[in-house]
Amino acid sequence: MASSVDTLAAALAEDCLKAMKATGEDRLFVEVGHVLGAASQTLEEAFLTEVRVRLAERAARDFLIRRVKELKAARDD
Repeated sequence: MASSVDTLAAALAEDCLKAMKATGEDRLFVEVGHVLGAASQTLEEAFLTEVRVRLAERAARDFLIRRVKELKAARDD
């Protein structure tokens, strides 16, 4: 079972990433992290971890999609 900190951090990370996409502010999570850090370093660390994991997964998925397309194109040539 996830702790309250993990649950809150995950939900906040999802909301922050949605706001980042909607506004184009790609460093918004850093600002949110500063706000959290002033009140709870534990929640700040969990939030930043959740954001980084999601950003890393997106980057890896984008890479995988591009690479598969390149491999298919090379195979078809």
